[in-house]
Amino acid sequence: MAKIDRLIRLNKTLLLFSLFHGGVLLRIAEIQDWAAGMDFTGLSAFPITPSDENGRVQTDQLQVFLDRLKTVDLGSICLLGSTGTYAYLSRSERRRAVGAAVEGLGGQVPLIVGVGALRTDEACDLAQDAAASGADALLLAPVSYTPLTQEEAFQHFRAVAAATDLPLCIYNNPGTTHFTFSLELLERLAHVRCIKAVKMPLPAQGSRTADELSRLRNALPEDFSIGYSGDWGCAEALLAGADAWYSVAGGLFPEIAAQLTRAAQAGQTDDAQRLDAQFAPLWALFKEYGSLRVIYAAARQIGLTTCDAPRPILPLGKEETRRVAEAAEHLA
Repeated sequence: MAKIDRLIRLNKTLLLFSLFHGGVLLRIAEIQDWAAGMDFTGLSAFPITPSDENGRVQTDQLQVFLDRLKTVDLGSICLLGSTGTYAYLSRSERRRAVGAAVEGLGGQVPLIVGVGALRTDEACDLAQDAAASGADALLLAPVSYTPLTQEEAFQHFRAVAAATDLPLCIYNNPGTTHFTFSLELLERLAHVRCIKAVKMPLPAQGSRTADELSRLRNALPEDFSIGYSGDWGCAEALLAGADAWYSVAGGLFPEIAAQLTRAAQAGQTDDAQRLDAQFAPLWALFKEYGSLRVIYAAARQIGLTTCDAPRPILPLGKEETRRVAEAAEHLA
């Protein structure tokens, strides 16, 4: 029913009632332009996906995160991103997580689902699973073991984009995937049906986000969304005119992250920098230990989960956890 509610809210669904062997069958023909209903703007919050030591998603704990998020004015929630440890979960568990999220959100916030996988056919299957479960959009990273060429990445993205009618965001995350999108490749992908956005990493140290954003704007279609991740640099990116902040911290501290996003996108530099400064201890920990380890420690400290990150990732030590608790205390 959550899927039906969301489609009615978007006013892009045709409901057909028909008789089938004497009984009433509700058929839903989803005749809509999904891309028009999902614009990839504002704060996109990335929650963890709590799972036990056997990789089974703890949907009750996941719901705790979603309940916090859906009360905040978010652009979207992204399930099964890197923070959501998609690479550590089986297809069936990823499907369970998406189903639980769709049901729990009830259409209140657009849901993006990560569908990265080593094989193209597996990524297509995951995209179709997400669409069938009621996701609003997809996020795709160029996951690989053998390094991909630019053409291989193009063909991979084109195939997954064609697997559903959901709008797709390119996940440009070279720190994890070890793949770098050339500007030429981004230009080609931006003209593929259903590919509507890119999630960029922060520019190399010494480079200005505003300069990179200008180059991207000049090369990509006017309606193509350009957002950034790398939480510690996203206030600058938003102030420079980025369309979206894809945020690890937003998945745990949505209210203050949403305040920062609104201030920056309204051009309120002083307010945005003041709010960003409140995150500074957390940003320092992200850089030192990696955001995934830190956000799990923070979530446990706040009491939202009893789960640790999937092995072989180890929990932070006692002193590091104390620092996380101090950084998180005034953000929760």
